[in-house]
Amino acid sequence: MKELRLMKGNEAIAEAAIRAGADAYFGYPITPQSEILEYLADQNPAETTGMVVLQAESEVAAINMVYGAACTGRRVMTSSSGPGISLMSEGFSYLAGAGLPCLIVNVSRGGPGLGTIQPSQADYFQSVKGGGHGDYRLLVLAPASVQEMADFVSLGFELAFKYRNPVMILSDGVIGQMMEKVELPEFQPRRKENKSWATTGKTPDRERVIITSLNLDALKHEQHNIGLQAKYRRMEEEETRCETFLCDDAEYIVVAYGASARICRKAVELAREQNIKAGLFRPVTLFPFPAKELKTAAKNVRGLLSVEMNAGQMIEDVRLATECRIPVQHFGRYGGVVHAPDEILEAIKIWKSSVRKI
Repeated sequence: MKELRLMKGNEAIAEAAIRAGADAYFGYPITPQSEILEYLADQNPAETTGMVVLQAESEVAAINMVYGAACTGRRVMTSSSGPGISLMSEGFSYLAGAGLPCLIVNVSRGGPGLGTIQPSQADYFQSVKGGGHGDYRLLVLAPASVQEMADFVSLGFELAFKYRNPVMILSDGVIGQMMEKVELPEFQPRRKENKSWATTGKTPDRERVIITSLNLDALKHEQHNIGLQAKYRRMEEEETRCETFLCDDAEYIVVAYGASARICRKAVELAREQNIKAGLFRPVTLFPFPAKELKTAAKNVRGLLSVEMNAGQMIEDVRLATECRIPVQHFGRYGGVVHAPDEILEAIKIWKSSVRKI
């Protein structure tokens, strides 16, 4: 049965993974996501559910362990933060190229470089546009609460196997470290996904399966890439998710995801108290980006404000979604600084004033 607990976001992800019937976790500690590995190691799920938990010698080793386990059709996951995700990026490309399902968690911190251990959303490009090489995509979910951190684990596995593609939960240090009540799902039976594509060995009923992303014939590899692009278009048609708040009569819409969306919700409420018709549009899937939904929500607005804990990354997708027909401005804090509701309210006022002059 479901259970109510007070947990950190990182702990909620770890517990949800155990309950989702995950077969294995391979990772390496890095702030602000180390609690995921620590919680799993403390719970020792190998004794209860059979889930393997292993701290690899590096992020590069961890993602290649994920590749190996994913080849066998197992539910496998990893987690890291900015610098570690960078090290894993080659593996993401290999996983996507080979059509392998897995779950990746990125609890973002400030960069570039080693940066800071404070929260950030500067990994948007890295996550949504493909941090590795080649024409590939990760399906990216952006939780805005501890509850969604837990809920997106089983959803992530479901989508990963549906599309045979890596799925990323792109969180940030705020959501990962904050504590909230969370309703944990019931335990699901640990299972091996019986897929014809998995490397489960040669038997009298089937030949052995070889999984690779290598194809030295250019024309054959082009056909492989065409198939991948068709899969990504299917994601765009079937998997967009978003949330709106007070958008029906809004003249100005704030677009934000993750921790920024939580803060923006309060800023929108403050704006309404001052008779400013503001609304909030929260993308839940960052890829596929809910472009059609945003275009519809913004049909009658005067301007959009993209609020991000970075120098302006999601704003590109916001502009594309509205076909550059509506003025769009960015408001951000960088390097691990988290914006406050009154700062966003002031940005809304300034943007409202500048839009009137256009």
